[in-house]
Order: sequence, then C-alpha cells, then structure tokens
Amino acid sequence: MKIPFFHKPKSKEELEVIRFVLKQFAYKPQQIPFFVQALTHKSAMPDAVQHAANERLEFLGDAVLDAVVASFVFQKYPELDEGQLTKIKSKIVNRKSLSAIGEKMGIRNHLIYSQGRSINLAGLEGNAFEALIGAIYLDSNFETARKVLINTVLRKHLNLNKLLEEELDFKSTLFIWCQRKKLNLSFELLNEQFIDGKAVYEMIVQINRTTYGKGKGFSKKEAEQAAAKETLVLMGEI
Repeated sequence: MKIPFFHKPKSKEELEVIRFVLKQFAYKPQQIPFFVQALTHKSAMPDAVQHAANERLEFLGDAVLDAVVASFVFQKYPELDEGQLTKIKSKIVNRKSLSAIGEKMGIRNHLIYSQGRSINLAGLEGNAFEALIGAIYLDSNFETARKVLINTVLRKHLNLNKLLEEELDFKSTLFIWCQRKKLNLSFELLNEQFIDGKAVYEMIVQINRTTYGKGKGFSKKEAEQAAAKETLVLMGEI
C-alpha cells in the first residue's frame, strides 16, 4: 500500500511570493526558496550566511538577461550593425532601465532587507529583478526564462520604440520605422561631385520606390544621415 505524500503547507510569506511572481512574470514557482532568496538582500542576513542572499542569483540572472536581449535585438533588427545592436542592448539592460522595471513591478513591496540602514531601494529593485530571472532559470530552463523575459520585460514594461528613438541615429531610426510599417527602404546615390578637391555626395531616400528626403555630405554615410533626417521630418517623426 502506497503512503500518500503530503507537501508541507506553504507559509503566508511564500504564498505572497508565489502570487507576486505569477502576476508580474506569468510564471508559477515550483521551488519557492529560489524566489525567496532572489528577494533577499544581504543586509538582512548575518555575515556568516550572506551567501544565502540574492547576489549569486543576480549574477546568474544578469547573464540570462544579457543573452536573451542580445538574441532578441539580433533577430528583430537584421540590418543594424554590431555597434548599433550593442547600443540597443545596453539601453535595455542598463541599471536605470532595470531599476525602472523593478519599480513598475512593485518589487520593493516584497524585498527582504534591513530597514534600519540607508539603502537605495531603486538599486535593490533592479538587482532583485535580475535575481528573479536567475531564480526562474534555475526553477525551469533557459527557454522558459527567455519566454518570460520577452513576454514581461520587452512587451509589458519597456517602450522599445522610445528607447530606440533616443539611442539610434537617423538612418537606423528610419529603418526601424519602415520595418514596423513593412515598407521597403533604400538609399540611392543621386550625385557625386568634387569641390575644392573634396568629394561631396548627394543621397536620396526611396520608400517603396518613391523618393523622399535628400541629403549631402562629405561621405556617403553622412549624406545618408542627412537624407534620413529630412525623410523623418517629412513623415512627422521628428
């Protein structure tokens, strides 16, 4: 005869953590201690057991977040070069963005820390957010953590288009605008001439084979930037 296995009843605190993770990450924790640890700052732990705080999980979550965001922007923006992709990724995963996400999620309401010390709660929220990603990874697998990140961070808590507009140059911004609207974008050389021994290029923007902005510069790249800027002005985007 098999003896039924009974799970230990969950405490009120554990139930609150489960509800919080379910609401903010659409993920149901299986191993609750991972998530309690992710929300525990070292200020709440004695020196002898500070390894039980969230710093190791934060380290793991940072690596998972970096890999997921890098893959996401690589696939979403196939025309951007390495430097532009790096700028986008850095904008998403920097400390300011992570702290803002943590604040929106209300992580501070679930943090375990010493309230008798002067602590930057915004920083703690960003660190705990990364630790929670690490906890989800340990509790499941990389693919689950990837889906959670894309569904919660990139869709619910970040205005990716606004971040891109703040970070990218005119050509990249125009490319992304056209990509969103499924329009074909190309830059064509209209004219090349030499003035005082220097080459001057004039480029035009074509969207779905219709000519829009024009721009001049001492390099094709400079002329493309000018043409892209004029096009964005014409479109009412800047």
